[in-house]
Amino acid sequence: MKRVIRNAAVGAGALVLTLVAAVPASAQVVHSVGFGAGVFFPKSCLQSASTNLKCRAARGTDDVLVEDLNSLAFSIKDFRGATGFGEWNITFDDRVELSFGAGYYKKTVPSVYRDFVDIDLTEIEQDLQLRVIPVSAVVRFLPIGEAGDVQPYIGGGVAALNWKYSETGEFVDFDNNNTIFEDHFVESGTVLAPVALVGLRMPINGDVYALNAELRYQWGKGKTGGLENGFLAEKINLGGLNFTLGFQIRF
Repeated sequence: MKRVIRNAAVGAGALVLTLVAAVPASAQVVHSVGFGAGVFFPKSCLQSASTNLKCRAARGTDDVLVEDLNSLAFSIKDFRGATGFGEWNITFDDRVELSFGAGYYKKTVPSVYRDFVDIDLTEIEQDLQLRVIPVSAVVRFLPIGEAGDVQPYIGGGVAALNWKYSETGEFVDFDNNNTIFEDHFVESGTVLAPVALVGLRMPINGDVYALNAELRYQWGKGKTGGLENGFLAEKINLGGLNFTLGFQIRF
């Protein structure tokens, strides 16, 4: 799977460069900036208290959040959270658009142990936190309409996902008489990942301003370091769906 994702990311990047090189020198070029916000939906799964088999099938057998579900009470869906973005766009003949952008997502999810409490019967609490900063290069295709018209579009490209994951709070050492201790485990990195998108561009009183409603899916997995860094698994799945509403200004 790692090789497939890497090859897909490299292929997406090569496609972006190929399409840009193929644009005729005589093409009408328009620059624009865009910014907006939305919601990130992490790759989720159907969960039950008794088994995580469906979760493993969806997110992978080496995902740290899936492993945490065996002992901690939270949901993958709890990691749904707000995201913001900004981008620079170069549009060729109102049909092909090259975009360079960056976004930001961060969410902290509280959790407790499912089947254990402290000696005073209080919950054993932790905070699970994930942050992702995608820096992307994508190509959008606008096959219908012109600037100033409502235009559906599709596209794809590649993103460098800069991520950070941490677990902070109280933990149980099951190998040492269920001893409870406090700690902070953290790992971060950057992974190259493919992205695919579909959207709708809606003009506002002419062709200078527009609203974009976009669905963008990203793939990718980060390395947590596993038990050496205090985590129960070697990877964290960074895949998921972004739904954003953006404001675009052409000049």
